[in-house]
Amino acid sequence: MNEESAAGLSCQPPLPSKLYGTIEPKEESEGQGEFSRKRSYLAVAVLCYINLVNYMDWFVVPGVLEKIQIFFSFGDSEAGLLHTAFILCFLFSAPLFGYLGDRYNRKIILSAGILLWSGVTLGSSFIAESMAWLFFISRGLVGVGTASYSTVAPSIIADLFEKDRRTWVLSIFYIFIPVGSGLGYILSSTMEQATGNWSWGFRVTPCMGAVGLALLVLLVPESSHRAAKKHVENVGEQGENSTWCKDISSLCRNWSFVWSSLGVTVLTFVTGALSFWIPTFLCRAQFLHSNVSSSRQEKCSASNSMIFGGMTVAVGILGVVTGAEAARRYKKINAQGDPIICAVGLLASAPCLYLAIMLAQDSIVATYIFIALGEFLLSLNWAVVTDILLYVVKPERQSTAMSLQLCVSHLLGDAGSPYLIGMISDAVQKSQAHPSVLWSFRSLQYSFVLCAFVSILGGGFFLLTAFHVEEDRIKAAMPIQGIENKVYHLHEQQLHKLPEK
Repeated sequence: MNEESAAGLSCQPPLPSKLYGTIEPKEESEGQGEFSRKRSYLAVAVLCYINLVNYMDWFVVPGVLEKIQIFFSFGDSEAGLLHTAFILCFLFSAPLFGYLGDRYNRKIILSAGILLWSGVTLGSSFIAESMAWLFFISRGLVGVGTASYSTVAPSIIADLFEKDRRTWVLSIFYIFIPVGSGLGYILSSTMEQATGNWSWGFRVTPCMGAVGLALLVLLVPESSHRAAKKHVENVGEQGENSTWCKDISSLCRNWSFVWSSLGVTVLTFVTGALSFWIPTFLCRAQFLHSNVSSSRQEKCSASNSMIFGGMTVAVGILGVVTGAEAARRYKKINAQGDPIICAVGLLASAPCLYLAIMLAQDSIVATYIFIALGEFLLSLNWAVVTDILLYVVKPERQSTAMSLQLCVSHLLGDAGSPYLIGMISDAVQKSQAHPSVLWSFRSLQYSFVLCAFVSILGGGFFLLTAFHVEEDRIKAAMPIQGIENKVYHLHEQQLHKLPEK
């Protein structure tokens, strides 16, 4: 090795030996060290409880959708627009909360969000049938409140845990997406059956939200943005020089983030459409099979909401745990394991969903079986996609990345899918000269076929993610451009000190 080469190498700054998001079992930590292990797990328990309430509020409407349609005289397209209003407000407020979450006190942001969504949910239960427009506004405001939580809470977990431990904690956190969704169906439908009034389900979750707010204030430590600070110290960057526009520009050049976000968009499109309309679809299928009078339709809807809700809880838990464990094991032998598992989940769910939709007119039992399989395969993704984001994005941009991913996935996903399904259903029904029970069922059946084909597209997006995930993981750990510039300048300085030959 010549003298110049040796000089050049000697001036290079030591690179961090641990990459953010990589798996190093021997150095795996229980927490980040600033908070005790006990307090970190207690904080996660509180965050999981609030996540449960969050998703119960999301799905109290689908559980009694037939009753709300009757109460406010909504058609299928108008009913689907309820979820669209919720998601549009959710996604347009998510970037704001992402920006605030990267820079200000996260506990205050979460507290304000919980207070907003709980208060508005309670108020919406008292809206008169002549003020349907106000019910749309209330669902939009609930979306604003829940956006603060969905955007900021995962970043708090990233502050408390890392590596394998973080993957498992996130899997537990995201178990409460299907659990909360399923309990939302069960709560609203059982309260309607017990009281004879659909609005009582909207009065339970605000009480649970108040409990969650108290626990958040008392038990969750103030977020220190530790992961971001640690990263800044390692690379010598000044976090305060970053702006929102710079963050967005950097994220748009991160191909793992871009393709995985599109994959998440497909996931939310499919799950949004199915979760909103499946109880109604099952009700119409059962109504078709039994040839009962229309007066029995309300009872059918309530029972199917409870069955579907319980099934969502069970297969959701199993799916999230299975996905997290499969990812943890597989990426030890294949660095592309996470996106591959996500791709398999979406691709395999497509035939299950198609069979569930097509078999509904022949066998309700078969429909339930294939819906359960489809939900299980889709649930494999929930914890894994968040872990992908956390290790391909620099820590100081994680809340912004989370908010951008939420914004894109909901804008192009479940913001429109329930409304699109309802609009297609209405169009099919109107095309028939004589509306009937059969075509009321067929209209939703034909609309749902779209979901099966969209799932295949999502699998392709995650396969594209697999091509970039290794490179972007390293970039997230070490801002290569910054290090290269420092090495270059140090190298030049060293060369000037060498004697001329």
